[in-house]
Amino acid sequence: MASPLKSLVIDDNRYQKSFQLFLERSSEHQCMQDFIHNMLPDILASIGDGKSHLNVIGVGSGAGEIDLEMLSQLHLKHPGVTVDNEVVEPSSTQLHQYKVMVSQKPNLDYIKCTWNKMTSSEFEEQWRVKKMTKKADFIHMIQMLYYVKDPGATIEFFQSLLNKKGKLLIILVSGESGWGKLWRTYRSQLCNTEISQCVTTGDMKSFLDSKGVSYQSYELPSQMDITECFTEGDEKGELLLDFLTEVLDFSNTASPELKAGVLELLQHPDCSMESNGKVIFNNNLGVIVIE
Repeated sequence: MASPLKSLVIDDNRYQKSFQLFLERSSEHQCMQDFIHNMLPDILASIGDGKSHLNVIGVGSGAGEIDLEMLSQLHLKHPGVTVDNEVVEPSSTQLHQYKVMVSQKPNLDYIKCTWNKMTSSEFEEQWRVKKMTKKADFIHMIQMLYYVKDPGATIEFFQSLLNKKGKLLIILVSGESGWGKLWRTYRSQLCNTEISQCVTTGDMKSFLDSKGVSYQSYELPSQMDITECFTEGDEKGELLLDFLTEVLDFSNTASPELKAGVLELLQHPDCSMESNGKVIFNNNLGVIVIE
């Protein structure tokens, strides 16, 4: 019997390396930038109900680049408003980078950051233990619901923290993306549900529909060059495969059948297209906004 595959997340060093490579090979951050500059301002316009102080919670904020972009849009929409920014992030490396960026960036005196080096479930536990009554005007969970045991319950908890005019923003890979196809096909073999979930916005919409929760949703087109994955022994290709499968050292630990199946599917038109001799993976993102 083959030993169970190990989750990439347990090796933070390799995870960060593969994540950085993913950012270099994909248009992920560009597509988020486009969303933040073109669509987010309208979403943020109605929060706060004219208050002079807003509470924001960033769940799984990483190194903070995206957070600060969103906060600057919030500032443009609501000038003169002060912001209490609760940052929830378990990686000390990422949190450190976030703190450094905040200390170096000018004109952030309207923001007060509270740093929570913890997972979202630890944050939830702490919030309940302290019987916190504070409500949030804007909560964002970007590319993080893969790392909670129960994504639905996590959404319900953070939705319960919203002020009357508050909004919860969720970004995940789209159910229509190559990720969606990969996970629907190999979820049982790739997903260590103790550590990470193969969830897409499609799954989350079904959950919200079942609960009768109304939401708005958007699709964000994004691509990723995965050509190197198909060169046996290519170091970068192996890192990308780890990232795609969420499996540590996938190329060398997966069974030959699983590896062949995954590589074949990654080239399938449902997942990728060929362009100028490159294999371009559908990395589309989905956005869900809950009020």
